[in-house]
Amino acid sequence: MKSRLTLSAALLFAWLTLASCKGGHHGGADASETATGALVETGELAAVTSKTFVMERLGQRWYDAKISWMAEHGQAIHAGDTIIKLDPVEITRYITDRETQLETQQATLEKMLVSQSNARSQNESAIRSEEASYALSKLSMESVRFESERQQRIRQLQFRQATINLQRARRNRELNTIINENDLKIQRIRVSLIEKDIQRTYELLPQLTYISPIDGIFQIERKRRWQPEVLTIGDEVDNGQAIARVPDLTWMKVNTSIHENDFLKVHVGQPVTVRLDALPGTDFPGEIASIGRLCHAKDGSNTSKHVKVFDVEVRLLVSDERLKPGMTVSCEFHPDKS
Repeated sequence: MKSRLTLSAALLFAWLTLASCKGGHHGGADASETATGALVETGELAAVTSKTFVMERLGQRWYDAKISWMAEHGQAIHAGDTIIKLDPVEITRYITDRETQLETQQATLEKMLVSQSNARSQNESAIRSEEASYALSKLSMESVRFESERQQRIRQLQFRQATINLQRARRNRELNTIINENDLKIQRIRVSLIEKDIQRTYELLPQLTYISPIDGIFQIERKRRWQPEVLTIGDEVDNGQAIARVPDLTWMKVNTSIHENDFLKVHVGQPVTVRLDALPGTDFPGEIASIGRLCHAKDGSNTSKHVKVFDVEVRLLVSDERLKPGMTVSCEFHPDKS
């Protein structure tokens, strides 16, 4: 009886030890190892080529814009298709205001040109008048050479006054010319700045329409990363905010990871078999395209503080319409035959 109990206890201990060894693999719940020694990790499909559309900064005045039109979420897109339109009302209103200001400043410039032309005519008339007075005073002074000293003194003073008046008129003309040229320069700069501002603002209008440079599927981004709701027509987007993306589904990749203890078991170019949870029994060939150089805590794991992984990108070697971004897959990393 005792020998039977001893044998049963020994068998139970051996079974528990074997079960403990199988369940204690360092890869965690998402990793396993096949009988052939191949590692298996879960991952997510993504497009190799994907274009993200971000709200660009529109000049110095517009830090957000309102969506006025978008393609449908999941719609097939071809290169050259319009996918997003932003509301141009604020920009067109600004252009209208600036064009009104431009008309006012151009009218001021034209008025200034006419006013300065009249002022120059008046200055020239004043100078001619002073030149005539100067010439008469000079003749008068010469004609009194034989008159009394008192009369000669009066004529000299009159001639000196005429000389001063003529010099003053000429000096005023020079100063007015300088002032008028500066005023015109300042006014022309005002007009030019408004014209350039209007031109720059007109150049922003094409940026309100987003055109896809590639074929793919239109995907609308979420309003905020922590919110499940996606953007809709009428929403305002901030400068730098992602609005949508267009992944090209021709070629797909898998974003996965490998446990730090398995880091030396994989290398770029290593063959990988990819299997989809949605297509059991169907294998897709792939290979490792890149391996991250930094080790980090595994995301989404309850024991992420203790599980450290390296990011791995697997490129699929075949193109298949059934492969869609976001699908869950498993990657079987085949060991080197050497």
